[in-house]
Amino acid sequence: MSLALLTAGMCALVALAFLVPLAAGLGDRAREEALADAARRSALVTGALAVSTEPEVVQRAVAATGDDPDTRPVVHGLTADAPVARAGAADLERARAERRSVVVDVDGGVLRLDPVVLGDRTAVVEVFVPDPALDGGAGGRWLLLLGVAAALVGAAVLVVDRVATRTVDAARGLVRAALAIGDGDLAVRVEPSGPRELAEAGYAFNRMADRLVAARTDERELVADLSHRLRTPLTVLRLDAEALESDDTSVGSFSEAELDRRRGIRRIRQAIVTLEGEIDVLIKTTRKAVAHEAGPAMCDVSEVVRDRMVFWAALAGDQNRPHRVTGAQLRIPAPVPRAELAAALDAVIGNVFRYTPQGTAFEVAVSRRDGYVAIRIDDAGPGIANPDRALRRGASDQGSTGLGLDIAKRVALQANGSVSIDRARLGGASVVMLLADPEATPRQVSRFGLVGRAVGRRKSSLDPD
Repeated sequence: MSLALLTAGMCALVALAFLVPLAAGLGDRAREEALADAARRSALVTGALAVSTEPEVVQRAVAATGDDPDTRPVVHGLTADAPVARAGAADLERARAERRSVVVDVDGGVLRLDPVVLGDRTAVVEVFVPDPALDGGAGGRWLLLLGVAAALVGAAVLVVDRVATRTVDAARGLVRAALAIGDGDLAVRVEPSGPRELAEAGYAFNRMADRLVAARTDERELVADLSHRLRTPLTVLRLDAEALESDDTSVGSFSEAELDRRRGIRRIRQAIVTLEGEIDVLIKTTRKAVAHEAGPAMCDVSEVVRDRMVFWAALAGDQNRPHRVTGAQLRIPAPVPRAELAAALDAVIGNVFRYTPQGTAFEVAVSRRDGYVAIRIDDAGPGIANPDRALRRGASDQGSTGLGLDIAKRVALQANGSVSIDRARLGGASVVMLLADPEATPRQVSRFGLVGRAVGRRKSSLDPD
């Protein structure tokens, strides 16, 4: 509002600076027009005098100048009798002597005196111009100009108020969005509006917010990836800790050295369990945040399988586990982030190392068929007694958190797929992750209602040979 008032004051000063000279000029023009009209009326009489000095002729010429007796011309020096007039003797003599028109100020207006030479004498025609004719309606003219000035100031205030309102609203929107960003709401954006500078600031703000979201997403993806990488060697530590002797100190009698050794083993195992729990929480938190902020992503399934098997193959060699990877030679895209799929593979393969004896063989196979990408992890262990219960609970019957199946299931659902557990050809469990193939041609729905059998055949055909 203060901006509008300031603008109103400036507009009023500008209007006065233009309108005062304009009013003065209009007043001068009105005076000139009134004197020109007096000259015209005087010319009617002087023209008649040039033709004849007869009183009747002069009287008719005077009557032709107008109906107002106050402004009718008066002729001096035509007769011996001095007519009633406003001009003084000195002014008349001045006009005769100078032989030119003279304008004289008198009470109530001005006089125009025009000398006319008539042989051996000089007559003077007097025309009176009253002040109202000289002003030309100065009062109405000033009122009109003041009205124009007021209209201009009002229009300027209205326009500036609208512009100021848009500017203030845009500035307040930027302030609110900046405060929201400061409070952690990175999803807030502004609608660029207002003057060009503020609109550019709005676009710059939105770009900054997008960069912040991308930076935080990259940071969380890095945390998630590091968490997955930590969980893999942690599995090795846990397996090595389980290979140690018993840490039970409640049964039997032991020496102090033996008690310290068993307590040390217990502390190692408890520390590994605690660390596994912390890493599991970190993985779940970062995965949820990354999935929420980054949305769907793409990765090469074959590349992820080959990369993760580099580590697991080394560990399998240490435990004398036969292993094989099939179908991971060509590029196979899947609509999941790379870190997500790597975490799911590490979790499921880690379960193989955790719940099967050393020397147990396992196999990882990748295939692409009928609109889906299938990742199958088979082992030659004892298998899973109740697959439906394991998938329903997302937990293990062996006292663990069941994170492996939970991670695999959530990754598959994120890619519009599923997870199934069956008996493997190696004799143990077979965990199959189905991921939607983003490059597959959409399949037409069967017109014969054989959807159930078609789906069953498709899923069975996805098991790699």
